[in-house]
Amino acid sequence: DIPVATLITQVEVDANDKAFLNPTKPIGSFFSKEEAEKLSQNGYIMKEDAGRGYRRVVASPMPVDIIEKQTVKALMDDCHVVITVGGGGIPVIREGNHLRGASAVIDKDWASAKLAEMIDADLLIILTAVEKVAINFGKPDEQWLDNLSLRDAERFIEEGHFAKGSMLPKVEAAAAFARSGPGRKALITMLSKAKEGIEGKTGTIISQ
Repeated sequence: DIPVATLITQVEVDANDKAFLNPTKPIGSFFSKEEAEKLSQNGYIMKEDAGRGYRRVVASPMPVDIIEKQTVKALMDDCHVVITVGGGGIPVIREGNHLRGASAVIDKDWASAKLAEMIDADLLIILTAVEKVAINFGKPDEQWLDNLSLRDAERFIEEGHFAKGSMLPKVEAAAAFARSGPGRKALITMLSKAKEGIEGKTGTIISQ
């Protein structure tokens, strides 16, 4: 049997990340307007969420380091399957020799890409609800992509083909990983097609 280890991960973010100036990530329960106003007096930033009530919003900064990366490497070298950076990891800010927790949520795709880069992986697999990445998604001229170069990925992102909070962070994180080193590539597909994707039979491959 192959041993499996689950590792709680701290992910370092930059205290000067611009995301802290404009918190956008909703977390926690829904509140009425009156409840939200009371919570805002305690320093929480509250915003209305699609007419369903008010929720606290926090920043979603970019990950800059995985604190437990050496532990992940050691477990992998010892032939463990490592489950980690769950939910994007626990955001922390470095202050001298100490780490301080940050009121933030790190995007799980970006955290996974950063970890893959730091453990020197060759392939990053991002699993989602569709078999491939598409441009003009849901439109008559919808086109599913087998391969995506970094140049085309950047162009399609600029043209607004990928939805925020959905496919956009996946494509951005996949492209960042592919760009981070020679020979690296990323695969975006669904869980049930992962094996076929690794074999090159389906999914979208993003590479240099």
